[in-house]
Amino acid sequence: MLSDELESGATDEQQGTSDEQGQPLPINSSSTATERVNQSSAATDEQEERYCWVCFATEEDDKFAPWVQPCNCRGATKWVHQSCLKRWIDEKQKGNPYKSISCPQCQTEYIIILPSMGSFAFMLERLDIIAKQLSPCVAAGAIVCSIYWSAITFGAVTVLQTTGFERGLLILEQAEPLALLVCLPAIPAALVLGRMIRWEDMVLRMLQNTQYNIRKYPVISFMLPVTNEPTPSYPEPFPNNSINASEPLSVTRIFCGALMLPTVSTIVGKMFFKSIKNDLHRTLLGGFAFVAIKGVLKIYFHQKKHNRAKQRNILDYTQENIRKYGFRSQHLQQLQQQHQHLHQMANERAAQQPQAIANVGDEAGSGDNQRPRP
Repeated sequence: MLSDELESGATDEQQGTSDEQGQPLPINSSSTATERVNQSSAATDEQEERYCWVCFATEEDDKFAPWVQPCNCRGATKWVHQSCLKRWIDEKQKGNPYKSISCPQCQTEYIIILPSMGSFAFMLERLDIIAKQLSPCVAAGAIVCSIYWSAITFGAVTVLQTTGFERGLLILEQAEPLALLVCLPAIPAALVLGRMIRWEDMVLRMLQNTQYNIRKYPVISFMLPVTNEPTPSYPEPFPNNSINASEPLSVTRIFCGALMLPTVSTIVGKMFFKSIKNDLHRTLLGGFAFVAIKGVLKIYFHQKKHNRAKQRNILDYTQENIRKYGFRSQHLQQLQQQHQHLHQMANERAAQQPQAIANVGDEAGSGDNQRPRP
């Protein structure tokens, strides 16, 4: 009886899979396969061992450390400790908590949530950010103001120095404040700009372009020495940039020379123009004399260097020329080699001295041990 009931139940179940007309119902195989794949992947994820890519630790090393999966990475770089990732993000942000950080492997931006600190703390944070943004502007303004007031002070001192103390003080008192604020800073600026004009080079270039005709003028010939070579049919042109290349523009030299010009002009005026009673005229004459003499000497020096470079000659590499002209260089090389040898010997002696002292100490200790006791 029991076996008959089981057989009838199995028959009813098989008939239930068919419709009323006796045809079997279709089975959704794709949905079943997808569910199986998801279940297998979930089981694999649960069974996969977590591995922190920052500290290279696993779950067995620290079972209580919280883990996080912050990006789309798969495999070994998928999991990371919460504390390790925070420490790594702190190193990348460098004190800026609002800087966005991305994964170094998949370039996925991390979702970082900052808890609220309260309205008062938020206001303090905003004030700190504003102060950091305004600090460069305030510093630049302070530097500009310092330079401006320094220029005003230098201009006032220059006026007192060139016109005399009493007259200069009277001029400053009677002048309009706005005129002083504009004119006094313009004095050092004008001195620097005037120092940047290299009029000596322009005069030298003009004279060198006509250097084969200046023998008619003895004064210019003495100031601008030329060779006694005959005028060639195709004279060698003077390079336009050789003067500037030989002496490049120096900012510090221009600045110092421009600021020292009023003082030097006053000293030269008092030394060579004592008969002139007007302080301003005496200072101006002293300045013109100083600039003119300096320019003439500079022109003479540059022309001598140009003649030397023009008359240089490259000799053949022969034993006679080496003995005749290479003695100095060889002598310098020998001196340099001797100096290096002496320096090396001194280093070796310094290295051997501690070892010798240690050996002497060891010998003294062994002698004490071998000395017969009374």
